[in-house]
Amino acid sequence: MNIALDMMGGDFAPLEAVKGVMLYLSEVSIPAHLLLIGDEPQLHNLLQQHPLKPGCYSIVHASQVIDMHEHPTKALKEKQQSSISIGFHLLASGKADAFISAGNTGAMLVGALYSIKPIEGVTRPTIGAYMPRENGGLGLLLDAGINSDCKPENLNQFAVLGSLFVQHVWNIKKPRVALLNIGEEEGKGNLLAQATYPLLANNPLLNFVGNAEGRDILTDKSDVIVCEGFTGNAMLKMAESVYDIIKRRNIHDAYFDRFDFEQYGGVPVLGVNKPVVIGHGISHGPAFKNMILMAQKMIETNLIEKITNSFKSQMP
Repeated sequence: MNIALDMMGGDFAPLEAVKGVMLYLSEVSIPAHLLLIGDEPQLHNLLQQHPLKPGCYSIVHASQVIDMHEHPTKALKEKQQSSISIGFHLLASGKADAFISAGNTGAMLVGALYSIKPIEGVTRPTIGAYMPRENGGLGLLLDAGINSDCKPENLNQFAVLGSLFVQHVWNIKKPRVALLNIGEEEGKGNLLAQATYPLLANNPLLNFVGNAEGRDILTDKSDVIVCEGFTGNAMLKMAESVYDIIKRRNIHDAYFDRFDFEQYGGVPVLGVNKPVVIGHGISHGPAFKNMILMAQKMIETNLIEKITNSFKSQMP
């Protein structure tokens, strides 16, 4: 198992990426082989200060970096020796089984769409957001921002993708799926919600439990909640602001501590042909470690194959 990691992506890279690799290798008894993509002289200097377990990694030199402010498509085209471009090349050529970056999110999404392509039958890949539940569990809200405008068919596919992820990666046998809406009753909501409801209700691949309101997002009503990316991103940013307020006010609470994204690392791009994990730009060592663990779990569970077979079974 080879996992490629963009060592140059993120505000605190490459140092925090190295720290994340150290944490991962120290905690996992049978680690994946890590392909560390980045500026080789910088990485060698850091690895002298923070030595890693030998034989568990290889350095892949990348002479360029796609900065956070750069236009994704233009940067990928012009910077083919960047850590993100090389990562997708390794993934597309089969030299890596998964690719991780906390760098330019747009470039990661464009690379996933055009380098490894969506799974056949998936009209739009999606990314989700993890929502901590008061009972100690997690919920998956998707889409979280890459599909601002959607059709009912898109939300139906997001529900399937999210359900398969939760089932196989979070080990929830029969994930409950809900539609984010402004009321619990069928027939509520805007035209998108009204048209999506019957698709979810009649989808044999889903354990659909009906509508969920905003107050249900942090409760145990469902395991997966679907909505279009405009609403999903607004909910995600609100959840992030709650954590920021809690920290600024120096409030210590075990539940609100679980809003810290570092605990979860990154989110997978669901619906593409290989595992791709995108991290937050301000990721530190623990987040990088958890991104690697996420990629490893996706590989070990054959999640992509299961998604592919699921969509294949729906095709005429």
